[in-house]
Amino acid sequence: MLKNVTFTLLFAVLFIFNLNSTTIAQNYFPTEIGNRWVLDSQDKAERITYTIETSDETINDIELLIIKTVTETLGTDVAMTQEIFVDIDEEGIKVYKYVVEVDDIFGVATALLYPPQLFYPASIALGDEWQISAESELNIVGPFTFISTNEVVAVEDVTTPAGTFQNCLKIRLRTRSIAALGTTPATAYQWLAPDFGPVKFENSQDIVYELVSSNLLYDVHRDGNINILDLVFVGTHFGEENTLADVNRDGEVNILDLVLVAQNFDE
Repeated sequence: MLKNVTFTLLFAVLFIFNLNSTTIAQNYFPTEIGNRWVLDSQDKAERITYTIETSDETINDIELLIIKTVTETLGTDVAMTQEIFVDIDEEGIKVYKYVVEVDDIFGVATALLYPPQLFYPASIALGDEWQISAESELNIVGPFTFISTNEVVAVEDVTTPAGTFQNCLKIRLRTRSIAALGTTPATAYQWLAPDFGPVKFENSQDIVYELVSSNLLYDVHRDGNINILDLVFVGTHFGEENTLADVNRDGEVNILDLVLVAQNFDE
């Protein structure tokens, strides 16, 4: 029982992102500093918040970004925090370090990856597959190795409380955790929307999280701020079917989109 609980906790957090300043090709995971996505479980009991943040860490004069994930049980103090330190180059998003704060019992798991491993390739398409592995240690568990094999298994439209997103990549995350307690496999799924990022996640316990809010819904100019440039962008595409400018996802760029952008200035 302890083995299953330990690795369920760890990998639900470690590979929520396996998922990902610059953006990768196709913008399936925009990494501008300040980007934020909030996904709630369908029963509204749990929440995952993703943010892109700066860090004080550098490796070989490379300034690393942080992809931060907070998984919390709403209405309680129960939360787990994951920080993934990354850099972006022509190959894609590269991960250098994981830091996962599990809880007071299991402590903090830290994994250093050097040379860095590919977190997300620069171009992702149906059928693509890549793998990432690292070693770490937790209280009670001791040393362990985790391996994640990621594969794009479908292209789907995804409907969430925040709207409908077309042509999302469905990525299967198959993980193995190997320690003295044994080997524990798990499978989760992540959906990434083009020009937007994470919109849905299903963990290994079949709990489904869906997007409820994101500052990218209104930062259509993609500069990290919601301002007059976003209004201009929406106005330029007025009456069209533009994915970025259609912030309320009703199929057309209209006055409602302009109002929503204006209401969220400086968010």
